[in-house]
Amino acid sequence: MSEPDQRLFFLLQRAAHRLRTTADRRCLAAAGITTAQLGALFAVRDSPGLTQQELARTLGLRESGVTPLVGRLATAGLLTKRPHPREHRAVVLELSEAGVAALAAAQPEIDRFNAELRALLGEEGFTSTAGAMDRLAHWEL
Repeated sequence: MSEPDQRLFFLLQRAAHRLRTTADRRCLAAAGITTAQLGALFAVRDSPGLTQQELARTLGLRESGVTPLVGRLATAGLLTKRPHPREHRAVVLELSEAGVAALAAAQPEIDRFNAELRALLGEEGFTSTAGAMDRLAHWEL
């Protein structure tokens, strides 16, 4: 039997692509939103009153990348934007009722997806992989 592939970066990219495309397809079917949109909605839900700049930091993106994402979510009626009370150039983001409903519609699919990953990796493998991914996501290079 051959050794497992040791090109970790390549494997991470390949796995991330596979997981993202599968999860996007499922979330679009369940709630009409992509995983990128889902991540933004979760961040706003978890920190009501978030600014776009704070959302960009939370998602690990540039603000220029978050602006169109927020625009699409606002146009779809999933987020509301209002002027920041103290910063004249900033806007405050909050979930709309439709945004809350989209998260609720996506949750069963998220739970199913995680259950499939737990079955594939085993509970210990799932937990250790999640921990490793969290450490990599917060690694200071």
